[in-house]
Amino acid sequence: MADYTTPTGQVRLLIADLAEPPIFDDMILEGYLAMHDYVVGDPDSIKRTGVWRAAADALDAIATSEALTSKKIRTQDLSTDGPAVAAELRKQAAVLRAKADQADAEADSFFEIIPFCSPGGPEGAEARW
Repeated sequence: MADYTTPTGQVRLLIADLAEPPIFDDMILEGYLAMHDYVVGDPDSIKRTGVWRAAADALDAIATSEALTSKKIRTQDLSTDGPAVAAELRKQAAVLRAKADQADAEADSFFEIIPFCSPGGPEGAEARW
């Protein structure tokens, strides 16, 4: 059973990789997390947006695999549409990336006042150049 409080477990939640055995091995998910500044063993090293981006990367990998292996097949009573499934997975990945971009933009929007003059001397003191 996966621990869904860890970054790896949270990626599993976002991509619905909840079955046993899982679609992705932990090392693969940690690789996706590492591409977004995750240090294995240090859950504080990654922001929430990194988890979303890693999940989007994993969904893209599933979509690519689905597009390569599953074709659009129609038989008498069965039909599969691999390209449509891949397109939906890519849409979900795009949603996760947009969510991460928005959160990053909100976190980066700040206002700071920076003094551009040196603190002179005491009030009333003669200026020394």
